[in-house]
Amino acid sequence: MVHKILFWTGFGVAVRLWQLAIEMKPFFYKEGLWAYPFFGGIGASFGYWLSGVEQRQLKLLADRRDKLLEKRKRRAEREAAAAGEQGTKAEEEGILASTS
Repeated sequence: MVHKILFWTGFGVAVRLWQLAIEMKPFFYKEGLWAYPFFGGIGASFGYWLSGVEQRQLKLLADRRDKLLEKRKRRAEREAAAAGEQGTKAEEEGILASTS
């Protein structure tokens, strides 16, 4: 989580440097130094929000995976039980057919 916040903080500062380069202004002048923490803070808050989104999505995917695995397990048990019942019916029919 910290690495995402640090990356987006750096990205915010890079955006400020890019903005100054486009405007052809000096990178470090006294009146404009306040903008670096501002852009860095915006980037950091975006990184924090993005890491929360990622955590929620991973939790949702894990829950969905668990539900699917449980559903597959129940289906396999149901099919195994149905196959077992069909096998006993076939044996009974074979025994009855041979005695008549």
